[in-house]
Amino acid sequence: MAQGENEHIIPINIEEEMRGAYIDYSMSVIVSRALPDVRDGLKPVHRRILYGMQELGVLHNKPYKKSARIVGEVLGKYHPHGDSAVYETMVRMAQDWSLRYTLVDGQGNFGSIDGDNAAAMRYTEARLKRIAEELLVDINKDTVDFQFNFDDSLKEPTVLPAKVPALLLNGASGIAVGMATNMAPHNLGEVIDGIIAYIENRDITVAELMKYIIAPDFPTGGIIYGYNGVKAAFETGRGRIVVRGKANVEVKDGGNREMIVITEIPYMVNKANMVEKTAQLINEKKIEGISAIRDESDRSGMRVVYELKRDAVASVVLNNLYKQTALQTSFSVNNVALVKGRPYTLNLKDLIVHYVSHRHEVVVRRTEFELKEAEKRAHILEGYLIALDHLDEVIALIRNSADPETARNGLMERFNLSEIQARAILDMRLQRLTGMERDKIIQEYKEIMALIEELKEILANEDKRMEIIKTELREMKDRYADDRRTEIEHNAEDFSYEDMIPNEEVVITVSHQGYVKRTALTEYRTQGRGGVGSKGVSTKEDDWTEYIFTASTHNYLLIFTDKGKLFWLKTYAIPEGSKTSKGRPIQNLINIESDDKIRSIIQVENLEDQDYINNHYLVMVTKQGVIKKTTLEQYSRPRSNGIIALNFREDDQLVHVAMTNGDQHIVIAAKSGRAVHFHESAVRPMGRTATGVKAITLTDVNDFVIGMVCASKENATLLVVSEKGYGKRSDLEEYRITNRGGKGVRAMNVTDKTGTLVAIKEVVDSDDLMIINKSGITIRISMEQLRIMGRATQGVRLIKVGEGDEISSVEKISREEVESTESSDLATDSSDPTNDSTESDVELTD
Repeated sequence: MAQGENEHIIPINIEEEMRGAYIDYSMSVIVSRALPDVRDGLKPVHRRILYGMQELGVLHNKPYKKSARIVGEVLGKYHPHGDSAVYETMVRMAQDWSLRYTLVDGQGNFGSIDGDNAAAMRYTEARLKRIAEELLVDINKDTVDFQFNFDDSLKEPTVLPAKVPALLLNGASGIAVGMATNMAPHNLGEVIDGIIAYIENRDITVAELMKYIIAPDFPTGGIIYGYNGVKAAFETGRGRIVVRGKANVEVKDGGNREMIVITEIPYMVNKANMVEKTAQLINEKKIEGISAIRDESDRSGMRVVYELKRDAVASVVLNNLYKQTALQTSFSVNNVALVKGRPYTLNLKDLIVHYVSHRHEVVVRRTEFELKEAEKRAHILEGYLIALDHLDEVIALIRNSADPETARNGLMERFNLSEIQARAILDMRLQRLTGMERDKIIQEYKEIMALIEELKEILANEDKRMEIIKTELREMKDRYADDRRTEIEHNAEDFSYEDMIPNEEVVITVSHQGYVKRTALTEYRTQGRGGVGSKGVSTKEDDWTEYIFTASTHNYLLIFTDKGKLFWLKTYAIPEGSKTSKGRPIQNLINIESDDKIRSIIQVENLEDQDYINNHYLVMVTKQGVIKKTTLEQYSRPRSNGIIALNFREDDQLVHVAMTNGDQHIVIAAKSGRAVHFHESAVRPMGRTATGVKAITLTDVNDFVIGMVCASKENATLLVVSEKGYGKRSDLEEYRITNRGGKGVRAMNVTDKTGTLVAIKEVVDSDDLMIINKSGITIRISMEQLRIMGRATQGVRLIKVGEGDEISSVEKISREEVESTESSDLATDSSDPTNDSTESDVELTD
């Protein structure tokens, strides 16, 4: 190799070169090929075809021209790619099953919905549709920027003026590098109403816009099945819309046979392929009940017939077709478009905002152009008027001039005219000197001056410009609007059960055998302390209401079981029942094991607020006195089969769960009548599957924990209730703070008369107490009736408990505005000497 031959070889890093080249390629695909511009809704190839056709003069009212001629024009001037790319794009723009509003008027074979190809371009002809011309109107009035074409010999528009919002009307689809777009078509009338609504109220929300633009409107019709996907697409720019074909059931052979007739299919579905796939599924016995398939489609419309067997149920077969064939498909909306040359995902309002902004710029630039032209014309007319005012002198000056240049210079000097005005006077025909023509010039000048004034006013007033946009849009609506083709069917998933149920307090009851129900709180009337109660749930002899609590219908219920498992359930998912009804087995609602039982239920408004779930804790206590504290966040991900909330020994079980804020006082009571009181900080937060630490020391092998209170309310008092219906309220301060794990202090003087302790609750005066016996008797007592006593007293009778009966559940409920239908207000019962206040209020030593 001769010296110097490699002097011009530059070594490069291949990795950097490939990275740079790929980025250049990807940007070219994104900007110049695959993604539409948000302003006119077109990709470069569509824009070039429409502009090329206009330049060629194939307008909607002109004769068709050969497609090959149009493709050659576009290919040679603007789009230096394959002729098939241009022709196939133009063909799609002429297919009324591909575009909601076709832009090209094709003559000849332009393909079919069965996937047939169009005839070669030498056989077909085309011209612009009138609506396509609306995209190009005013393009020669400097409304948009132009750029050089591929060889810098001509100029092409970078965007079209777009008098109609083509992106929303026809949608778009394309695969770029690292991103894709798939935008749905919409109804022109709805879209224009939505745009006008935005212009009139710039703060309009997407939800408000959806009152005008209801949903996509596909060219092939069909049915949008379910609205959630539409809502997501409009609000976020991404969503999955389920589209079904339109089917009718017809009867033949005198009513003995039925057939399913398909008259519309989902957008982008190939009809022939759909029929072929269905036939294949029938042969494979995957779809039963169809005896024959016929495609009876013709020029009058689509008609695919599925003949049914005699014993077939039409609705069942149709649902099978929806499930297994393309008769039901999904359209995945991904609204990616170019905004100032950069790709963005846009919601419905974003698309409208950018379109209106573009139209505003077009109106401004068009007005500026028209103003310049009007001022040029006014300038010439002013010259004419000067010449007509000095006609004889002008004629004499021209006659005496040696040549046109001398005449022009003479006019400019003598009458102080510009060169343009002087040339216009010299070019003026003699017929314009007649009286009638002179009047026309004067009239034209007045009109042009009025136009100039109007154009200047438009440029100075944005409201006027917006009114022009609205007027033009209404004109487009009057000219092109048509009826919606795609129907909308709201399925059950759209209607959240929660939306149809008022958010109110209800009473949830759970029986010993696991029957659960919710009842309106107003069904339980308030009675006086010591009353006999009213009949509650009707239960079998071996069943009774074990738990009763209030909940809000829209809240999550965290359901904890004896075995330490946690299940999630919305309150409204619990079946409603009257006060005396039995309820539904809990196994029908959650996947609880047959030998497991509900132990505690916590209400949570929502599990998505991170600040809330990370700053609240669930505190659990077991029968053997073990306590555990864990953040609510660790229980915030619902699972249908539940999760393990707490691990404990085989001989132990969960007693109670409470939600705390991290700064509460915990009181745990045992069956023996003793209670331990310590601050929550004595228990550190643990993991979800941790076992926990000791909360209270139980001295008797028969003793066990019966409940826990996490006190937080100001002026709150502790209520303890015994199994034979005795109870009392005491201040929290009465229970001195001891160490966690201690034996505690006496909470109630337990005797044969009172029975052992069964419940401990935190109450205030505004609370009511709901007590239920194993026999099903319930009573509701206002806490205002129960005065505060010392910690170690025996208490007063709250409810009369019959022979062999005992209290099964005690729950406090918030006071509701319930009119008392039975207020016996029995503070004491004279027939029972144990209710004498002198005995029940005697202080006992601890």
